Amino acid sequence: MHHLFQLVLEQKDLSRAGDLFSLDDFDIEDSLSEALNQIKLISSSPDYQSNDNDQAVIEICITRITTAIRETDSIEKHGKALVSLWESCLEHNLKPATKDEDTPHAKIASDIMSCILQNYNRPSIMSLAIPVAIRFLQRGNKELCRNMSSYISLVAIAKADLLVDHTETIIKSILQGNSMLLRVLPSVYEMQPLPIHQFLRDLVSQMPHLEEGEQHHMLRLLQAIAKTKQPKVLSATVPVLTEYLSDPSYSDIVVNILLDISSYEPLTLAGSLSALKGIGEHFPCLIGQIAKIYGAVGRVDEMMAKTCLTYLVNQLNNMEHSFHHILLMEIRNITNIFNEILGIQGRDMYRMSNSLTAIAKILNEYLNHETLLTCSSKHLALNSASRKCLNLDSRQDTEYSEVLGLMSFSHMFLNQEDERLPSGLDILNSQVERTLLLDPLRNCTETKGVTEPNQENQSTLDIIKEPQNEHDKLFLHLKENISKLKSYVAEMGKKIPVPDQCVIEDTLKSCVTKLFFSCPMKAHYCLYSKSSFILISRHPQIWIHIMFLFQQSLFSEPLSTQTTSMQVLKTLWEKTQLKGTHSFEASITQSLFPHKKDLDLIHTHLEEVRFFDLFGYSEETGSWLCFMCNNPEKATVVNQEGQPLIEGRLKEKQVRWKFIKRWKTRYFTLAGNQLLFRKGKCKDDPDDCPIELSKVQSVKAVAKKRRDRSLPRAFEIFTDNKTYVFKAKDEKNAEEWLQCINVAVAQAKERESREATTYL
Repeated sequence: MHHLFQLVLEQKDLSRAGDLFSLDDFDIEDSLSEALNQIKLISSSPDYQSNDNDQAVIEICITRITTAIRETDSIEKHGKALVSLWESCLEHNLKPATKDEDTPHAKIASDIMSCILQNYNRPSIMSLAIPVAIRFLQRGNKELCRNMSSYISLVAIAKADLLVDHTETIIKSILQGNSMLLRVLPSVYEMQPLPIHQFLRDLVSQMPHLEEGEQHHMLRLLQAIAKTKQPKVLSATVPVLTEYLSDPSYSDIVVNILLDISSYEPLTLAGSLSALKGIGEHFPCLIGQIAKIYGAVGRVDEMMAKTCLTYLVNQLNNMEHSFHHILLMEIRNITNIFNEILGIQGRDMYRMSNSLTAIAKILNEYLNHETLLTCSSKHLALNSASRKCLNLDSRQDTEYSEVLGLMSFSHMFLNQEDERLPSGLDILNSQVERTLLLDPLRNCTETKGVTEPNQENQSTLDIIKEPQNEHDKLFLHLKENISKLKSYVAEMGKKIPVPDQCVIEDTLKSCVTKLFFSCPMKAHYCLYSKSSFILISRHPQIWIHIMFLFQQSLFSEPLSTQTTSMQVLKTLWEKTQLKGTHSFEASITQSLFPHKKDLDLIHTHLEEVRFFDLFGYSEETGSWLCFMCNNPEKATVVNQEGQPLIEGRLKEKQVRWKFIKRWKTRYFTLAGNQLLFRKGKCKDDPDDCPIELSKVQSVKAVAKKRRDRSLPRAFEIFTDNKTYVFKAKDEKNAEEWLQCINVAVAQAKERESREATTYL
């Protein structure tokens, strides 16, 4: 031990204690463990609590030791001695006699705590410290307990498994008022669920007394429990959750928790239907989740089915088109179980759906007809095609070569196991004022708003009866490879998204495809509930091939070339056909799956347009969700009024003359609908105007160049009248800025779209 440490600690010389700070940290580093052991002996003496001189010496020495440990980064070398001294404090009184004065050993524990637990990302130190830290939670010192909880919460982020064995102690501390530790429970739940299940009722009962942030942690815990599908565990919490439905801060996460519960314990939610109905009226963006809950409860028994069907059908008249497929899917699921329930009341209920009269006619006709009850779910799948068909005049002389093709995938309400129907077909006017009408839809007409019953029935039956041509090469090829195709699509779908719509357009140089992607979840903060992410691709045939595979994967039986969906894909293919390329059937038959280099080309293009900043594949839902719907826990942070999403220094490229360019460092803040930066000396400088995010057309990283190694950290923002080039401090920081800007731009445009819709 260093002679000065020895002098101060052995003689307890307060006058020399200050001299310790004149020593270099590295000169005393080898003496720190020995000094800590000596402090432990002194602080354990019987008279220490009454000896002010000893307490002052120890306080100075601990401050010097912890400083040296931080400066020399030697925590792992001296951690054992430091934790040993820390643990010895537990043998003494830590509860303060007065409000503002800690006991001598509580001071030691407090001084050591930050030095130890600031290393929460070092497993070797935390494995020593956590068992000791947990014991401090029960010793009655509120300030010490509060600070300890902050550090333990950080450990839960970095190394949650170290807290698993102490879950019950943490819960008891929470129930005693230490609610800060609630943020730990979601992290340890998956590894140690039983203690949390045991005390869940008591934990949830504290909800009214928690602060907003703590309530969010409680809801995150309940969300984690709901996803594990544990019957009866959350039953008692449903009434409490229902009380928070009307709070805008919690409504989306509460609805999602109830949606998870409905998948395995729907009867528990029967008493919450009225509250959910009111929430749907105040927050229309939650209708999708609410409809699924109604659908689950409606499958419990016939009485609930009638109640839920009435609500679902009524919503067809009130909701925007984006929710229709969800409503129809839930109606179909209920009527598949209780297939006679609409026999008497169907006509009256469907009269409430005035905006979808064509669908109502089909449902009412076939659900009341005994011979066609088994086909009822298939009629729902044709809603889009039938609706367009019933409202367009028949055009027998349409020429396919002059058509602007469009394919719309509404496969989410198709039964993948027992249905072989094509997905919905949207029919739009082309740029040359021609309309694509494919058989068997040509004979389906409506004259002056009156449809002949026999004609309607026959046309719908024609749609339902798909031909299976055993001489069809495509049909036979698919029949041999159907299981292989499904496996392939299951994996490909995690890397490549399928578009909602595909439009083929002619340009001056070539044929391109315009692809539309939206988010099926449409949660409260969804980035694409009313708008779409649009991608222009110069590789239409690869995308048509991908759409074909997704389309076929929905059915257990192979599709023939005569099915409506295959006809549409074939027409799209022919519109893109290049000289010397194969026909649609020949190409698919020759190579059922796209080449790896083609898929890599598509994936690279999606990366270049920053698609993966805005969408991610969700294993839970098996679909591509937008950033907000994939990360609901971040929605509150992103949407806090006045709070920046990201801020920091960036370099902006300044172009003065043709051959002279320079970078200017500025401080940028991304908040609300604007990218702001601090003004220069001249207030009238046009460069000081904020960038309006709703005006941003695209954001992309600057491609790497051989001669400029700094470019990977540069990115560009394109508006309608200007291009900005920025450079971050490193590539990681550039990626952070790119993702945040893309999310903010999408959110700004979605907000603008909502406001425009509301105005109209």
